[in-house]
Amino acid sequence: MSESHARPEALHIAVAGGTGQVGTHVTAVARARGHRVVSLSRGEGVDLTDGSGLGERLAGVDAVIDCLSIQTGSTRVATDFFTTTSRVLLEAGREAGVSHHLTLSIVGIDQIGFGYYRGKVAQEAVVKESDRPHTILRATQFHEFAEQMVERMGFGPVVVIPRMLVETVAAAEVAEALVDLAEERPRTDTVELAGPSSGWMPDLVRRLLRHRGRRTLVVPVPMPGAGRAAASGALTPAGVPWRRGRQEYDDWLRAR
Repeated sequence: MSESHARPEALHIAVAGGTGQVGTHVTAVARARGHRVVSLSRGEGVDLTDGSGLGERLAGVDAVIDCLSIQTGSTRVATDFFTTTSRVLLEAGREAGVSHHLTLSIVGIDQIGFGYYRGKVAQEAVVKESDRPHTILRATQFHEFAEQMVERMGFGPVVVIPRMLVETVAAAEVAEALVDLAEERPRTDTVELAGPSSGWMPDLVRRLLRHRGRRTLVVPVPMPGAGRAAASGALTPAGVPWRRGRQEYDDWLRAR
């Protein structure tokens, strides 16, 4: 939070995906600021695909922060998941009197036709077309994305990494931005958050592996088809973003 950002009265915030990579940070940031937080998950009796158990969890909630995610490359699966859960959250929010619906999305998703990104584009459309007061935060790839790439693309002593230009940001700073936005009036608009500097994903992976003391060969490969735009910066803001993260990638590595 910036020094000029006045601390508001305590809010009651519901976090969809509260046990996920960003959601856990959102919960921690919001509670540290004195807000009351409720997590929306199956483990707490809430099914966001049909709304069961959701109504009572949203009683008295001021803002819903949607950080839900799903591991899929299928356009159909991603679109069905994101549009269904968003409609369920928006309708339940209407009935409960929630005054602000926030959705976490990704910078550049309308430039690259991957299945997951198409699902996020469809989700954004559902939120925009609703009559609910909302804010969409598009963030660039996370610093943590390099770790995920190693896990997914590693083959013994070799890891194959797409050659893509990125401006990664720490997931914790994405969470701070979401809570900052929840403390404001709904923008009924989309804002973008980017990292403090740009770099190539294969280089970030090399630095991660070097930090871990691993002698793994990193092989950069061009992204085929719809992913070609990523090499020229489609996953970075086209203009000046609403905000940039402060923590550089190497500082993030050392902090871990």
